[in-house]
Amino acid sequence: MREALEQLRNQALEEVDRAATVADLDQVRVRTIGKKGALTQLLRGLGQVSADQRPLLGELANQVKEAFNQAFAARLEALKDSALEAQLTREGLDVTLSGRQRPPGGVHPITRALGEIGDIFQAMGFFTATGPEVESDWHNFEALNIPADHPAREMHDTFYLPPGPDGEKRVLRTHTSPVQIRVMEGSRPPLRVIAPGKVFRCDSDLTHTPMFHQVEGFMVDRNVHFGHLKGLLEAFLRRFFERDLPVRFRPSFFPFTEPSAEVDMGCLFCAGRGCRVCKGGGWLEVLGCGMIHPVVLGNVGIDRERFSGFAFGMGVERLAMLKYGINDLRTFYENDVRFLESHAGL
Repeated sequence: MREALEQLRNQALEEVDRAATVADLDQVRVRTIGKKGALTQLLRGLGQVSADQRPLLGELANQVKEAFNQAFAARLEALKDSALEAQLTREGLDVTLSGRQRPPGGVHPITRALGEIGDIFQAMGFFTATGPEVESDWHNFEALNIPADHPAREMHDTFYLPPGPDGEKRVLRTHTSPVQIRVMEGSRPPLRVIAPGKVFRCDSDLTHTPMFHQVEGFMVDRNVHFGHLKGLLEAFLRRFFERDLPVRFRPSFFPFTEPSAEVDMGCLFCAGRGCRVCKGGGWLEVLGCGMIHPVVLGNVGIDRERFSGFAFGMGVERLAMLKYGINDLRTFYENDVRFLESHAGL
């Protein structure tokens, strides 16, 4: 039996070395130490060996089995490594291949500008809210301190719609400020919100279209003051236009803010020296802002003695025109392929 065990060990180790695949190696294992394997059969014959030889042969059988297991494990690891290397070679990326042409299509300048604006304010802690484009007269005007006889209504060139089923007046929203009212009606301070979306006014020329995009933003909390608003908008403009722009605030009037201001930034095209774009003044008007009027806070049930806030609004088309060098707002909506290809980042 000793000779049989030694012969089995030598034969099994040779077969392990010759195994070319994991499947071949497993067949060697079955033939050698499986339930019907050669070593298993030899071990069953130990009972027929004399008692004085049985311990020695038993120890030798264990040595054969241990040597086989070690060789099997090493060969299995080598075969797995080889298979993995072959797979990586087969599935590898040849970086020497020529570049593939980018498929047609791209992001529209308005969509790109909206995304950049949202990313900047999100990084500042603001969340995004939306609202209906068909608005009630209350949310679009009354709650924002613009009663029926207020002259500011004439500034909005409103599209009026038939009354709703409840008889309430309805309009196509003229700004995204109604979202501010809806959020404040349903939530309590502190609030940091931007409201991007489409708005509608009866106007159309080089710088106006009947439908355009606006981003309303507001913040309500304890001890909010104009300095917070000023710092926020200066940081936003410099990040959006990616340069250190001069920014100034001019007194203005909006029914829903008091005090109110128009925000100008240094002209991007002449660096303040004066050109056709800025009409020689060196400044470009980009948005309006102010502290939320106490009447507006009262209309939505926020304690105006404990809380204050600011609001701002900007036209997305206006900002996109300035950032991307577009001189006619109407080209955004004409679907001219030449314009889209030159301004969609193709």
